Amino acid sequence: MSKVILLADHRAGRPAPAAPGELPPEGQPALDLRARPLRDLRISVTDRCNFRCTYCMPREVFDSSYTFMPHSALLSFEEISRLAGIFTRLGVEKIRLTGGEPLLRKHLENLVGLLAGLRTPQGRPLDLTLTTNGSVLARKAADLARAGLTRVTVSLDALDPAMFQGMSDSGFTPDDVLRGIDAAAEAGLAPVKVNMVVRRGLNDGQILPMAARFRNTDHILRFIEYMDVGNTNGWNLAEVVPSQEVLDRVGAAYPIEPIADGEMGRVAERWRYTDGGGEIGVISSVTHAFCGGCTRARLSPEGKLFLCLFAHEGYDLRAPLREGASDDELARILAGIWGGRGDNYSEQRGRNMADPSRKIEMSYIGG
Repeated sequence: MSKVILLADHRAGRPAPAAPGELPPEGQPALDLRARPLRDLRISVTDRCNFRCTYCMPREVFDSSYTFMPHSALLSFEEISRLAGIFTRLGVEKIRLTGGEPLLRKHLENLVGLLAGLRTPQGRPLDLTLTTNGSVLARKAADLARAGLTRVTVSLDALDPAMFQGMSDSGFTPDDVLRGIDAAAEAGLAPVKVNMVVRRGLNDGQILPMAARFRNTDHILRFIEYMDVGNTNGWNLAEVVPSQEVLDRVGAAYPIEPIADGEMGRVAERWRYTDGGGEIGVISSVTHAFCGGCTRARLSPEGKLFLCLFAHEGYDLRAPLREGASDDELARILAGIWGGRGDNYSEQRGRNMADPSRKIEMSYIGG
């Protein structure tokens, strides 16, 4: 049976119109239609990656003929920093740099330095984090920490070398990633969070080896349900391993108990080993949607604002930015966009959704 892959590039599409909105009261975050505050901003700095993970950038689509963004199309570090400062005025307290693979963006530590200088209206520094596949983290971690990065999250889907190679479709090994994790911890980017996307019949046999490897290390292993992000990964519900099943497997080997955490916007449910061996998390976007507490906005490499990981259309911020809009004008544009947000894809998954094949690719907007 042949595999059909739907691929559409909506990066050049015109954004839906949004009227400038009213700025929130000083010191208060902007709220969307469901009263969800704007707290988290994910900034994708590149659409390129040196992995070809089958659930994100399968090589049959992202091959040598695939057209990535030219550097001239990307927001400059100064433009990113300026927009980030305006987002901070509207309530953002945490910024995560993503990709693609963000460490492929040259001199990324310079951007980190700019962002590290930002402050919330209350005068607090931002929680400044980065998600990476870890392949080049060993040689970048110290510079990132010196520039002001707070923490890193590293993707690692298998410890078995052959399985890792098959899933990442790259020339790297699990040891390369583990060295990056060690270097990040040594540089003070701790606790390091380690993300494992679990697919039934592929790497679900690695759940316990991964749990064993990261127990008693101060790193936090998080198991992520395989999601239908984008249109190129051939997603199949049968390959989803529910988080409860993961918890049952881990708990049978190493007893665990839940950690109470009512923080709005947190996507991972937290558990700890009862013997003091550390903490794990599960991210259950498929079986336990958390749209009601989502406080995230996403900025693409060329300056489009997306309101959901599963969105198909972004709002062009680069145009007004480069056409001379003032900070106040940009803030009102952002307030208007966020104020009209009602996105809740995971709650609606499979319920007569309009044209789900138009979702943006995760490699373009970040996970």
